[in-house]
Amino acid sequence: MKPYAESCEQNRDPILTVLQEVFADRRHVLEIASGTGQHAVYFGQALPHLTWQTSELPDNHAGIQAWLDEADLPNVLAPVAIDVNDTNWPVPEVDAIFNANTVHIVAWTAVQRMFAGIGRALADGGILCLYGPFNYGGQFTSESNARFDVWLKNRNPESGVRDFEAIDQLAVAQGLTLIRDIAMPANNRSLVWRKTTR
Repeated sequence: MKPYAESCEQNRDPILTVLQEVFADRRHVLEIASGTGQHAVYFGQALPHLTWQTSELPDNHAGIQAWLDEADLPNVLAPVAIDVNDTNWPVPEVDAIFNANTVHIVAWTAVQRMFAGIGRALADGGILCLYGPFNYGGQFTSESNARFDVWLKNRNPESGVRDFEAIDQLAVAQGLTLIRDIAMPANNRSLVWRKTTR
């Protein structure tokens, strides 16, 4: 039985609208933390010019593969094992990276390591698109995000809605320059950076 996340169904069309623009001239996308695999199948089908590399912790590979087997898309690749905490990711350099709803789930040290990995995996001129909720100036952008942050911290005190400014600092340290900050439904954002230096 395939895993299913309702949030993937709810946010996939707004995210696709962004990806159709920012990944229009891309060729090889690494999705960090593919989760159920729903996004990979939907985006891969809608963006056939892209080779979409899924990744996840090994325990989640079977669920992703179930979605991939059903869709049978030639441009969406079987998941590789990536733990954002690892220093070596088993992927070649790519010209685009996508991640949704991870930085508020994992500990801040893992976010830092994830950006270090992005810096290694993303080619010069590459595009990073990051989707999720973010604070600005240390303030929540909505009451629902504030409640979500409480819920996250009750599950794991090291998680929580991250400050955009802190995330952008990590990106800048990897040679990334913010080029878009797009408001999304349900008080989320799509943040888009371009890599300008090694």
